[in-house]
Amino acid sequence: MMDSNKKTANKQVICEVLMNASKTDKDIVALCSDSRGSGSFTPFADTYPEQFVETGIAEQNLVSIAAGLGKCGKKAFAVSPACFLSTRSYEQCKVDVAYSNTNVKLIGISGGVSYGALGMSHHSAQDIAAMSAVPNMRVYIPSDGVQTKKLTEALLEDNKPAYIRVGRNPVDVIYSEENIDFKLNKANILKKGTDAAIIACGEMVKPALDAARALENEGISVSVVDMYCVKPIDEKTLLKAAENVNAVLTIEEHSIYGGLGSMVAQIISRECPKKVYNMALPDEPVITGSSKEVFEYYGMNSEGIRKKIKELI
Repeated sequence: MMDSNKKTANKQVICEVLMNASKTDKDIVALCSDSRGSGSFTPFADTYPEQFVETGIAEQNLVSIAAGLGKCGKKAFAVSPACFLSTRSYEQCKVDVAYSNTNVKLIGISGGVSYGALGMSHHSAQDIAAMSAVPNMRVYIPSDGVQTKKLTEALLEDNKPAYIRVGRNPVDVIYSEENIDFKLNKANILKKGTDAAIIACGEMVKPALDAARALENEGISVSVVDMYCVKPIDEKTLLKAAENVNAVLTIEEHSIYGGLGSMVAQIISRECPKKVYNMALPDEPVITGSSKEVFEYYGMNSEGIRKKIKELI
C-alpha cells in the first residue's frame, strides 16, 4: 500500500484504494481501454477479474459500457489516457455520462504533458476546458498521493459523474495522512501570504509551494492554494486568498485557454478586481521532452514562478 512519505504515482494510488474497497464492495467495476498497464490497474484486473472490463483500444465503448454499468447500480471507474478519454470519447462523456447524470468516474491517466516525448497527439492540454464545459461533470486534479487517496475514497461514496486527471510519474509528497484537511470540493490553503497569491492544481502545486517558500526568504509573502477541485471551483477559498494581495498568479498543466486560469480570472474580475496572470502551456504544439524539460522550457517550475511573482508585484 501507499507510503505517504514516498513519491507515488497518483494513478497507482487510485488502483490501491479501489482494490481495498473491492474486498467488501462488489459493485465497484474498473474498465480499461488497453490501459491496465499504463494505468497501474494490472493488480486490480488480476485480483478482481470479475469486477474488471477490458474494452481494448475503444475509448468510446469504454465510456458507454461504464455508463451502462452505472445505470445498473455499479460504481464504474473508466481508466484511459486523458488525451483520448477527453477527445475521442467526448460525446459519450457528455451524453452517456453527464447528460444522464450517471455514476461514472472518468480517470484520465498520463494527463497534461506526461507523454511528453510522444508529442501533441498524446498531450491533454485541453481537457480541463472541455470537461468543465459539460453540465453535471465535475473536474478534479489532485496534487499528490495522499490527496488522491482522500479524493478517491470520497468519490466512492457519491453517485455523480466526475473526471479525475492524474499524471504518469511519481509525484512529490505534499500532504501526510495527519496534516491533510480534506473536504470534497474545498481547496486547501497550503501557505498564507499578503503580497501575492498562487492558485495551482495537480503537479504544479509543488513548484508553486517551493517558489513561495523561496520568496519568503526575499521578504515577499505569498499565499499558495491547492485548487484540486477545478470544477466546482472553491470560490470562497479563492477569494479569501486573493482579496488582500496585490496580484494573483495561476499555474496549470493545460492550455492558456479555458482552464483554471480562465475560471480564476472570471471570479476575481467580478468579486475583487486586480492583476491576474495565467502561467500555462502556450497556444502552440508543445516541445518534445520529459515533463521536467517541458516545464523548465516554459518557465513552469519553481524558479520561473518565483521570477514571475516578482514581476507582478
